Amino acid sequence: MESSAAGRAGFHPLRVSEVDRLTDDSVAVTFAVPPELHEAYRHLPGQHLALRRTGEQGEEIRRTYSICAPASPPGEPPVLRVGIRLVDGGSFSTYALKELAVGDLVEVMEPMGRFALSPRPGHFAAVVGGSGITPVLSMAATLLAREPEARFCLIRSDRTASSTMFLDEVADLKDRHPDRFQLVTVLSREEQQAGLPSGRLDQERLAELLPALLPVDTIDGWFLCGPFGLVQGAERALRGLGVDRGRIHQEIFHVDDGSAPAPAPAADAPAHATLTATLHGRSGTWPVERGETLLDTVLRARADAPYACKGGVCGTCRAFLVGGEVRMDRNFALEPEETEAGYVLACQSHPATADVELDFDR
Repeated sequence: MESSAAGRAGFHPLRVSEVDRLTDDSVAVTFAVPPELHEAYRHLPGQHLALRRTGEQGEEIRRTYSICAPASPPGEPPVLRVGIRLVDGGSFSTYALKELAVGDLVEVMEPMGRFALSPRPGHFAAVVGGSGITPVLSMAATLLAREPEARFCLIRSDRTASSTMFLDEVADLKDRHPDRFQLVTVLSREEQQAGLPSGRLDQERLAELLPALLPVDTIDGWFLCGPFGLVQGAERALRGLGVDRGRIHQEIFHVDDGSAPAPAPAADAPAHATLTATLHGRSGTWPVERGETLLDTVLRARADAPYACKGGVCGTCRAFLVGGEVRMDRNFALEPEETEAGYVLACQSHPATADVELDFDR
């Protein structure tokens, strides 16, 4: 898995070239990339885009969506296609499904994210739920097209067949790579004529299912994506089966369904704290107001500070902790190796010492 440079991506207005209805509550949106921005939008399979628009009250709305298209080979134009599922009360997803049309301009951030699989030989597997298929579709399609010796197993969970995103695209992968692409589908609210019985893919079920499907201990990389409960259950099942955490990669799509833990209560914070931050090669020092996150501190002075979800999910605001100590409310984006190396999410971090220093450029 590779990383893109954190903090250096910018927004550009891109024109919508296609809006394709996938299901009753989801669409795929494709953006046209002008030649001068081809390199800026070249992505790793699994990375995401942040989309930005202005709401009815003049507020800025940012949402993050994974790229579902395969990564283009060097020299070919990048294809930017994202999957968007309607979220109850979601201002951007409602706009995308009901208003967004071909020809519209949308502010699009350059690709970011470390939940990515660069094509290489090996045997890989993914456990996904719902719209969690989006980045994994890009991973599998790119891998199978570029590495003739690679194999990929996709285990996907959806509510019903009619609610399944990218059904045709996944079926096409199976048709084109029958010997190297293994597909296992589980529907939680609908019985299938063939295949596994319906029901949720929880930890207990996965602990029994995975060894029956795959040589679990020889898989080169596991990719888990979807709602918090599914990802957490899959990770625990894999760890219980002896899989090293370094081979498990995850991305959370939903954390507001009651399955994720609430933010930790605030520890004794310093009465007065100061943040020094480096961003795009320039440094500044500012006082941290009581209760605000370090991202909000930077945003008061630097509108170009990187962020998208502000929920600890996308990892766009990842920064290196140069000095001092912080307390993070939540972390659904950084893997253990990253936090151990000193990285934090600025949108979830509060000062635990009087002086804190962050570097967004590392």
